[in-house]
Amino acid sequence: MANGYRIVIGLEVHVELRTNTKIFCSCANRFGAEPNTQVCPICMGMPGTLPVLNKKALEYAIKAGLALNCNIASFSKFDRKNYFYPDLPKGYQVSQFDLPIAHGGWINITGEDGQPKRIGITRLHLEEDAGKLLHEGTDAFSSLVDYNRAGVPLIEIVSEPDLRSPEEARQYLTELRNILRYTGVSDVKMEEGSLRCDCNISLNPVTTDQYGTLVEVKNLNSFRAVQRALEYEVERQAALLDSGCQVKRETRSWDDSAGVTRSMRSKEKAHDYRYFPEPDLVPVAVDQAWVETIRQDLPELPEAKRKRFMQDLGLPPYDAEVLTASQELAAFFEECLAVYDDAKTVSNWVMGELLGYLNQEGLDITASPVAPKQLGELLQLIADGTISGKIAKQVFVQVCQTGKDPQTIVAEQGLRQISDSSQLEGIIAEVLAAHPQVAEDFRSGKEKALGFLVGQVMKATRGQANPQLVNELLRKKLQ
Repeated sequence: MANGYRIVIGLEVHVELRTNTKIFCSCANRFGAEPNTQVCPICMGMPGTLPVLNKKALEYAIKAGLALNCNIASFSKFDRKNYFYPDLPKGYQVSQFDLPIAHGGWINITGEDGQPKRIGITRLHLEEDAGKLLHEGTDAFSSLVDYNRAGVPLIEIVSEPDLRSPEEARQYLTELRNILRYTGVSDVKMEEGSLRCDCNISLNPVTTDQYGTLVEVKNLNSFRAVQRALEYEVERQAALLDSGCQVKRETRSWDDSAGVTRSMRSKEKAHDYRYFPEPDLVPVAVDQAWVETIRQDLPELPEAKRKRFMQDLGLPPYDAEVLTASQELAAFFEECLAVYDDAKTVSNWVMGELLGYLNQEGLDITASPVAPKQLGELLQLIADGTISGKIAKQVFVQVCQTGKDPQTIVAEQGLRQISDSSQLEGIIAEVLAAHPQVAEDFRSGKEKALGFLVGQVMKATRGQANPQLVNELLRKKLQ
C-alpha cells in the first residue's frame, strides 16, 4: 500500500540451467570462456542446421517445475518467437508459447502482515538464451557480440501478479533462488547472469480492483537492485497519479548508480512476436512415470527443512531461516548436530562464530576452514568443562587458521579449564586481599561487585578458571 494506492507486482525470472551442453547442440555450457569459442553452426543459426533437444535440460525444467508445485504437461511444444536484435543470430528465439512444460505452481513467503502468503506461478517454460552484447572498450558507435551464451538452456518462471510490495518481491526471489539451488538445476548466480529478473509493476487506487497501467523494469542485476527499483517506481507512479497525470505503459531500465529508472521504449501495445510452432523440433510428450521418478529425486526443499528444524529441533523461526538459506549451510549444521546434540547451541555457533568468520574472510560455507565434526568436538569440550566458552572462541579461531582439531590445540597450549577448587582458592584469596573495598561492597548488597571479582580471577588465570566454580567459591568466601 502506498499513499492510497495498491501495489501490484509480477516477476519474470530467467534461469540458466546447469547442463554440460547447450539446449539444441553439443557446444559447452560453461561461463567465462573466451568470446565466441563455444559456438557451432546450430547455435549460430546457420541455414540447413537442425536442432536436437537436450534431454537433461528437459529433465531439469521438469524438476524445477515439481519443486515449484507446478503441474507438468504431458504434451508441450516449442515455438519460434520472432524479433530482431544483434545478439539473436537466427532472428528468432526458440521458446514455448501456448503449451509450456509446466504451469499452475506456487511459492510461499511471509506477507506484509507477517502471515504466510502464497504467490502463484503462472507458467514455467523452456527456451534458448540469446548472445550477449559487450559495450566495454568499444567506441560510441559500435558494440561487440559474444555468442557463447546463445543456445544456453533457460527456464522462464512467470509469477502471478500477487506481490504487493518491493519487500515481498525480494522475499519471493530469495525463496525461488533457494529452491532452485537446492534442486541443483542451476547455480542461480546473478553476477554471472544465470538468474535474471524483469519486474512488472502497476499502481491502482485502493477504491478499485482494476489494475493500473503496467510498467516493465529491466536491467536488474541483484535482489537489492530489484527492491530499490520497485521502491523507486512506487514513488514515481504515485507522484504521477497524485498530480493527475497518467502512467505510460513502457519498458524502463534501472540505473543502479543514480538510483532511478529511465525510459527505454514505449509499450503501448503488447509486442507481436508472431509466434508459430518450431518446425524443426517435434512436440514433447512426457512420460508421467518419468515425472514421478524425477519427483522422487527431489531433495528436502527449504520450506520443509525450515519446518523440520522448528518442529523437531525446537529452533526459532529466525535460526531456521538463516540455516536453510543454502543447502550447504543446512548440511553443515546437521553434520555438526550429529556430533554435539544441542540444536540451539550449534545454531548459535554456526550463525555467530562460523558465519562471522566466513564473512570476515570473504568465504562461502563450501570453503569453511572448520569441519562440522571439529565444531561439534569444540562444543563438547565446553559442555564437559574442559574449556570455558571464552577460551572456546579463541580455539575456534585457531582451528580456522591452522586446521588442527580443537583437542590438539587445547593440549598443545595448556588451555584446559581450571576446575580444581584448591587451586582456585589461593588465587581467590589473593584477589580478595587486593580488593577489600569491592569485597565489602558485595557484603553490603552490591551484587555487581561480584562480577568484578570474578573478572579479576579470570584475568589472573588467563581465562582458564571455571567461571561457575569461581562464582560459587567467591560467594562462600564473602559470606
